[in-house]
Amino acid sequence: MLSQLTDRDWLWIAAEFYLVGFLIGVWSLMRGGKPSNVIMNAIIFAGYLIQLTGLYFRGMAVGGCPLGNTFELFQFTAWSATTLYLVVGVAFRSSILGFFTASLSATLTLTSLLIPAWDTTRRENIFGGNTWIEFHAAFALFSYGVFALLALTAAMLLLRNYSLKHKRLGGWFSFLPSIMDLDLISVRLLGTGVSIMTISLAVGSMYWIRDTESVNAFKLILTVAIWAAYALALSMRLRGKLISSRFAWTCIILFVIALASLGPVNSSRPPEPPAIGS
Repeated sequence: MLSQLTDRDWLWIAAEFYLVGFLIGVWSLMRGGKPSNVIMNAIIFAGYLIQLTGLYFRGMAVGGCPLGNTFELFQFTAWSATTLYLVVGVAFRSSILGFFTASLSATLTLTSLLIPAWDTTRRENIFGGNTWIEFHAAFALFSYGVFALLALTAAMLLLRNYSLKHKRLGGWFSFLPSIMDLDLISVRLLGTGVSIMTISLAVGSMYWIRDTESVNAFKLILTVAIWAAYALALSMRLRGKLISSRFAWTCIILFVIALASLGPVNSSRPPEPPAIGS
């Protein structure tokens, strides 16, 4: 039975797990309690493993890391954010962060699955067997996953600021981590994301310099612009020029822009290598 499932089938099941995690969180909060850490993490971990299985089969089918169309880019971003949550976020023992992560992963995976046009064409062997270029692309997109988790902690920071300003400290607001904790993890996530993207660009630049004609100028400018925007935000935050709500809104807006750029970046790819049917 399981052997008959396609990669999309696995990814649908993973999306449903993430959605269940989100719905359980909503139900718990509406009842005045917070989601169980154990239950929330178990559901997210199950969805993560199933999504990893789907991406593995997709990778086997296309002959490399599945980053060849908008569908795969959204799936990989969701997987990256979930990976980081399971590695780092669990240590904060915040079921609310798990709830937000489940919400984000459900949104990204379901959106990509519900738009067939994003997956009408699967590009095969898009990195031409070059391990370093594949590493560059995967690392760059993994940084987007870091920025996704950053956007979640930034949203939680805004909610905590709101609760303190309006003296709403009860209910589900009481389950939010402190402002200091949220600010600390947000700064660390921003630094991590910028560092990962810097490494990705450094690796990619070694090949761009050798063969500048193979580089799509629009894709390069857009990617560097996003990196520069995040790097500037980090610099301003460390110098105390961007704090509190302005810092949180900046992180959220930058992620929306980065996410919106995935479509144009993917469409800027050359038509070759050849595609295989979905």
